[in-house]
Amino acid sequence: MKKNTRRKYLIPAVACLVVVAGFVYSYFFASMAAGNETRYVYIDTDDTVDSVYTKLTDVSSLNGMEGFKTLVRHSHYADNIRTGRYAIKPGEGAFTVFRHMKNGLQSPVSLTVPSVRTLDRLAAELSKRLMVDSAAIYEALSDEAICKKYGYDTATVAALFIPNTYDIYWNVSVEKLLDRMKKENHNFWSGQREEKARAMKLTPVEVTTLASIIDEETANDGEKPMVAGMYYNRLMLRNAEYPDGMPLQADPTIKFAWKRFDLKRIYNNLLYIKSPYNTYKNPGLPPGPIRIPSIAGIDAVLNHVHHDYLYMCAKEDFSGTHNFARTYEEHLQNAKRYSEALNRRGIK
Repeated sequence: MKKNTRRKYLIPAVACLVVVAGFVYSYFFASMAAGNETRYVYIDTDDTVDSVYTKLTDVSSLNGMEGFKTLVRHSHYADNIRTGRYAIKPGEGAFTVFRHMKNGLQSPVSLTVPSVRTLDRLAAELSKRLMVDSAAIYEALSDEAICKKYGYDTATVAALFIPNTYDIYWNVSVEKLLDRMKKENHNFWSGQREEKARAMKLTPVEVTTLASIIDEETANDGEKPMVAGMYYNRLMLRNAEYPDGMPLQADPTIKFAWKRFDLKRIYNNLLYIKSPYNTYKNPGLPPGPIRIPSIAGIDAVLNHVHHDYLYMCAKEDFSGTHNFARTYEEHLQNAKRYSEALNRRGIK
């Protein structure tokens, strides 16, 4: 009789427990993701708990969303929303997602530092992948005191950035971003690259500056070491005619000085601009890089071809490569052919 009584109450109790367990699992531990792919929500400084709900609704199941809201109601999350990029992964329930967002356990973004010409363009491209505003990045890169902290000035700070891809948190501050770039720059230059630069009697910033010119001269990575060798010969030349070195006479620096990157031809009247970036007037390297150079450009300088060419001119076949010359007379012939080819195409 007692066994029957126990069974009478035990079965409903177990059934209730199963229902409760199913409820708890469905709302808190079953996959919160609405689909089979990982989705991301970006929580910034302006978000409130309601806007967090809105962002999660687009990527969450109905039960998972309700479970998340239940956890929020029984916590202080609404008063301490953590910024960041959070993954909503298939298989992870509302409890796991809530814990990550409550504790700021975010997923990094893959940030690619672009090889661009100007710092304002760099700031704009970086801000597309990060929470920080482009104006804040550009302001920091234009601040002499901040640049000095990292070993640069406003003319050379472009050399801080190595165009690679890095895993970095979306809500990183400008200071932390620059700290990371400094660390990556140190890692990049440590070892053989630093030794090769020293053997060339150049600093990493000088190598980077020369590489930026070479990247502007040619997109052909195979030819870059040859072009680098020509410019290095000019840079190192010392004789009665050029006691301070032969001017680089690099057309890309004229474009940079004028801030006219669309120029197809460099006419003589453009060569008289008063600018430290005018390498037709000033011997040696310009004050700093004229773009964020590629790694191929940097390595082209460090592994430049040893030759005795002092002149180069774009080939008249518009292949993107160059004719090299040892003497000015040879160079004039190359330049004449290229000029005639430009005229035939009506390029001004």
